[in-house]
Amino acid sequence: MIMDFFWAFVVGGAICVIGQLLLDIFKLTPAHVMSSFVVAGAVLDGFELYDKLIEFAGAGATVPITSFGHSLLHGAMVQAEDHGFLGIAVGIFQLTSAGIASAILFGFIVALIFKPRG
Repeated sequence: MIMDFFWAFVVGGAICVIGQLLLDIFKLTPAHVMSSFVVAGAVLDGFELYDKLIEFAGAGATVPITSFGHSLLHGAMVQAEDHGFLGIAVGIFQLTSAGIASAILFGFIVALIFKPRG
């Protein structure tokens, strides 16, 4: 069990280090890094590598934003096999709708409590 925590920490930390290097060395904006991680998660899922990473690292692979890309593509692929072309749109939102709805709700609540800039 201790090794599970260790590998989750190492893999999650490595993903964060990659993000920090993209920010510091390549001078990318946080939006670019976030988008890159979502695409990277989707690409890794397309090659069936992200599921293996999740089996190995657990929360170290499911907590970072790369998991969102994995969930988008994974849901789309499963539903596309079952329902064809329309299943792609259904699958994308089936696995990620709770996260998207939570982000919108909490963003709205924070905007009501604090004065937004811009």
